[in-house]
Amino acid sequence: MNTQKRYYFSLILSGLILFLTSCKEQKEVIVPKQPNILFILADDYGYHDLSSAGSDFYETPNIDRISREGMTFTNGYATCQVCSPSRASIMSGKFPARHGITDWIGARTETEWRKVGRFNKLLPPAYERGLSHDFITLPEAMKANGYKTFFAGKWHLGEKGSWPEDHGFDINKGGWDAGSPNGGYFSPYKNPNLENKEDGENLSMRLAKETVQFLKDNNPNTTGRPVFAFLSFYAVHGPIQTTQVKWEKYRQKAMDLGVADKGFKMGHFLPIRQVQDNPVYAGLVEAMDDAVGTVLNTLNELGLDENTIVVFTSDNGGVAAGDAFATSNLPLRAGKGYQFEGGIREPYFIKVPGLTKGGEFSNTPVTGTDFYPTLLELAGLDLKPEEHQDGVSLVPLLKNESIEERPLIWHYPHYGNQGGEPSSIIRRGDWKLIHYYEDGREELYNLKNDLEESTDIANEQPELVQQLSLALFNYLNEVNARFPKHDPEYDEAKERAYLKNVVDKRWPQLEKQRMEFLSEDFDPKNNWWGSQLTID
Repeated sequence: MNTQKRYYFSLILSGLILFLTSCKEQKEVIVPKQPNILFILADDYGYHDLSSAGSDFYETPNIDRISREGMTFTNGYATCQVCSPSRASIMSGKFPARHGITDWIGARTETEWRKVGRFNKLLPPAYERGLSHDFITLPEAMKANGYKTFFAGKWHLGEKGSWPEDHGFDINKGGWDAGSPNGGYFSPYKNPNLENKEDGENLSMRLAKETVQFLKDNNPNTTGRPVFAFLSFYAVHGPIQTTQVKWEKYRQKAMDLGVADKGFKMGHFLPIRQVQDNPVYAGLVEAMDDAVGTVLNTLNELGLDENTIVVFTSDNGGVAAGDAFATSNLPLRAGKGYQFEGGIREPYFIKVPGLTKGGEFSNTPVTGTDFYPTLLELAGLDLKPEEHQDGVSLVPLLKNESIEERPLIWHYPHYGNQGGEPSSIIRRGDWKLIHYYEDGREELYNLKNDLEESTDIANEQPELVQQLSLALFNYLNEVNARFPKHDPEYDEAKERAYLKNVVDKRWPQLEKQRMEFLSEDFDPKNNWWGSQLTID
């Protein structure tokens, strides 16, 4: 073979080897037929706690990105105004009155409620203290259909024996009994399911990194097995904490926007925050958003973004009263723990590659029980109507079609730590009826005309009130809901004295604390909650 022929033969051989090598590499990339799912759940994160919803104080570019690339449900709801019931509804597809967890697990009930020292008229009923093993949960349904399942963060649906790994998750990083971040937002954590690695490490970012590692270790493009990853932040639940750098940033931003003289307005039981200017809380929000960005960027880097559904929502409204009194949900009324829109309306975003075009909006009322059937249908799986009894698939809405109007039900027969009252709610169309258990009164609001719930029009619509009330209690009785009872030891004078103390002492203390957070001399005197080793 002459030199020229050898040259061409060598060239052809090299090309063939390159082609075969390329084919071999391509075969190693196995895109699963079913989509991957990343479900991001924030804690106590209000409807207006993000810049895409109109806040000019908080900065949330990464969470906004999910909204921008998917569909935003402007009437998206949690199924309860506090955490455990809402979380159980996402897992089970059932409203709290049906699954039985009607308050946050750990709250006092019946005669134990007296020990709280609020001297209320009613004794709240008992509730289920763990997610029932009789239910086939959303992760169990996914796992049974070939998904690798992962959980990171807040669980708060029962003690050991009822942790994430007991309800369908293959891996659990940080989920256990507690509903707040024991040990705070900076390592060392006090969490039996999350080892400490580096002092000062941020908890939200740690949970993001655990999620990233799971995605890398179980990359569906190499394993061929789809993943269901549930990132459940402890943020932005109290105690609110941040770094000095983030506090300084948001303190200056609050100054630039202008600080109101008063930050609170008295509600029924507690003062309710009216302004967004808490620099500690804003830093906590930004840290969670940073963590969301880390996971979203990883989806891109691993080539998973085009085959991964992304969900973002919260378990209840932002804390405007009680706990850390951290944010304002205006124009929505009140916040976490309350029967008003500020307590139950949430950020609610779904991104589905190839289906949602991005920047789309749906005004149809939807809720936490709808995720279960929606994700099953998007994954090409059979629905389980005997499980997600109170949810419907939102796939038609994602296709810009419609779903049949149905009532949404809330049942919270408890006194919220934040000042909410024992009540049940029904929403049908634009109408919202609230039934109060202390005195049996009912309020009616038209949310289309009165989003702020400022004008009760029950007296103007007696027939509609009767219809909605009948539908509400038909459902509650059908599922054997539990109701509060009158406390025979109730003393009106003691309750009046308690409330006077709230107005005379608690309210001024909150106003003082608000200004301390905004003072240039503010120093929590604990190395910024142990964050000083964190590189901000």
